[in-house]
Amino acid sequence: MRDAAINLRAKPEQRDLIDQAAAMLGKNRSDFMLEAACDRAQSVLLDQVYFRLDVRQFKDFIRQLDAPPTANEGLERLMAVKAPWAESGAKKASR
Repeated sequence: MRDAAINLRAKPEQRDLIDQAAAMLGKNRSDFMLEAACDRAQSVLLDQVYFRLDVRQFKDFIRQLDAPPTANEGLERLMAVKAPWAESGAKKASR
């Protein structure tokens, strides 16, 4: 249950824009704005990750970063597949 209030002021044209987008998705203004704000908040927080490591943890972290990647057959198969747009682009260029 949502019981925390969030109030804000907007210009009429901003409100109308939000209402139009919300209606296109079949949502009300509050649901649309809350979803959009939470998506943006998560993005900002994920871009600003900060963590602390002691000396031992830091050395282990660097060792893992510097280690060669392990074999991944699924990834190798995926990387061997030509992208559909790359194939069509090559055909167009050869014309």
